[in-house]
Amino acid sequence: MFTIQTLNKISEKGLGLLDPERFAVKDDAAQPEGIILRSHKMHDMTLPESLLAVARAGAGVNNIPIESCTDKGIVVFNTPGANANSVKELVISGMLLSSRKIVEGVSWARNLKGESDVEKTVEKGKKDYAGPEIMGKTLGVIGLGAIGVMVANAAADLGMNVLGFDPYISVDSAWGLSAGVRRAKSLEAAVAECDFISIHVPLLESTKGMVDSSLISRMKDGVRILNFARGPLVNDADIITALESGKVAKYITDFPNAELLNQENVLPIPHLGASTPEAEENCAVMASRQLADYLSSGNIKNSVNFPSVEMEFSTDIRLVILNRNVPSMVGQITSVLADEKINISDMINKHRDEVAVTIIDVDGDISPEGVKRLEAIEGVIRARVIKK
Repeated sequence: MFTIQTLNKISEKGLGLLDPERFAVKDDAAQPEGIILRSHKMHDMTLPESLLAVARAGAGVNNIPIESCTDKGIVVFNTPGANANSVKELVISGMLLSSRKIVEGVSWARNLKGESDVEKTVEKGKKDYAGPEIMGKTLGVIGLGAIGVMVANAAADLGMNVLGFDPYISVDSAWGLSAGVRRAKSLEAAVAECDFISIHVPLLESTKGMVDSSLISRMKDGVRILNFARGPLVNDADIITALESGKVAKYITDFPNAELLNQENVLPIPHLGASTPEAEENCAVMASRQLADYLSSGNIKNSVNFPSVEMEFSTDIRLVILNRNVPSMVGQITSVLADEKINISDMINKHRDEVAVTIIDVDGDISPEGVKRLEAIEGVIRARVIKK
């Protein structure tokens, strides 16, 4: 029986996938093997020794201490693409809201309460809220993961000219792109001719503040920038300067802060990208499945700190070993098994940067002393036995 702790309210559609005969779901577990969360900040938590995996029901994992988890052999999962449609719809809404001055117009109309002839006032004042259609305009999509691809395809379906840029685009994403989406060869080329620019890249040290004065200077005057990825991807001081000069006509962000709220041409959306019941359910389902699969079989999919690895059971006993990616590691592991007179039925080893995962199906059980010998190998982070 595995204990799963929930640190936020998680959709029952996802939790319901956890077989109650194998998983006990609690919100106050002292020694859980798994954690499912959404926005709860784990950085101040003491990670229990029992913890094997953390599943984030969402894409961003900046609320999870990734490095500490890796050092302790805790696999961290996220759910890329589970909320893609929800974010896509909000991006399209953001383009329409910013282009047609809908928010400003609605706000003005609401302030007409008490007017003697509202209809006449509306007809006279509506010219101040006119704005262009998005059909025929050019959208640049920076980052072509699950969300970026859906945004690009939806915009193309609406009659927009779409440019996409992603130097690391996956084969699956490339296959999913509409034939009408043109490829930009550089970030600078992607933004140079666009009326709208939508950002869909992860927040890394290399992408933090990527939309700065230098990149903005290469954009068309009056460009509208949409940020539904992460707030720090855009340099606040530089975007404010560009808004004040008119270089940027609108900044639509799902990550408002005190500075941005003071700006007239910022459209601040209160982090609603994934705030739909469908997205919350999809994320919970994906997180629950990934967590259950790892705890029950050692298979890893969509981990942010360990490589993806999957293998069908060939025996009833499986070893899952998380280790540093160093020479002779597999040889040392198999040497211990040979000393224990354990026969290997099947094995797979995958690495990612500085860490690796080794899954070994064996004929016969391995003793607790054998597991301790495996964990004593320099570079082994964690070893555990799974019985089918």
